[in-house]
Amino acid sequence: MNEFVEAMAQVVTGVTVVTVKDERDDVGVTVGTFTSISLDPPLVMVSLDNTGYLNELLLRHDRWAASVLSAGQKTIASRFAAAGRPGARLLLAGMPHHRGERSGALIVDGGVTALEAETVKVVPAGDHTLFVAKVLGVDYVDASVPPLTRYRSRYR
Repeated sequence: MNEFVEAMAQVVTGVTVVTVKDERDDVGVTVGTFTSISLDPPLVMVSLDNTGYLNELLLRHDRWAASVLSAGQKTIASRFAAAGRPGARLLLAGMPHHRGERSGALIVDGGVTALEAETVKVVPAGDHTLFVAKVLGVDYVDASVPPLTRYRSRYR
């Protein structure tokens, strides 16, 4: 399995923070697997670890937000990737963000793009779950900033 992990570390991925508004709190996590899968209709997919709390929440809440981070947002990526992290509002305290109109989820400002989505299909996939979602709206696009990427286990 270590060989597989090493092989996948050679693939450059964009870094995205996925958030959802729960009845009690806002929750989010850094993900490396977020992608467009259809233009008509506009669909995206995120892959989450089955044991994660966000996975559990997305099985109960259909609407969520995805903020694709810019190269200057390594701190945000690290905060949302840390084990035992607090709620998303605390993680974003002092950082520009707002609440999405369609999902109610927190959206990180200053990234390369952010969108809101609604899950339409859940697919079990080994130790992960794939959430296929229709795009409810694109919150912003900023093509002037470079994206934050992950390559060989490091943010770049």
